[in-house]
Amino acid sequence: MIRHIVLFKFKPGCDWSDPRALAAEESSQQVGTEVPGLRSWITGRNVSDRDIAYDFAAVGVVEDQTALDQYLNHPFHQESARRWREISDWVIADIHEPA
Repeated sequence: MIRHIVLFKFKPGCDWSDPRALAAEESSQQVGTEVPGLRSWITGRNVSDRDIAYDFAAVGVVEDQTALDQYLNHPFHQESARRWREISDWVIADIHEPA
């Protein structure tokens, strides 16, 4: 299994009062039901006020690299990523886990 972790940090001038941020959040929440192949999916706003903290996280689990590639290329995921690209920078980690 692979755990796919994405952390989003708003670009300067963007925060949760921006309608684009709310739309990106909603889109990310829907990825879990719209994109097949995800074994689990969780999203959420960061609650830490530390300077190094990111603003939002998405964590999904897929069966293998093929499933990860299908997730990454799915049109709904691509649209959600486009929304985030407009307003944030992000980092990812894909971690192999025992089944």
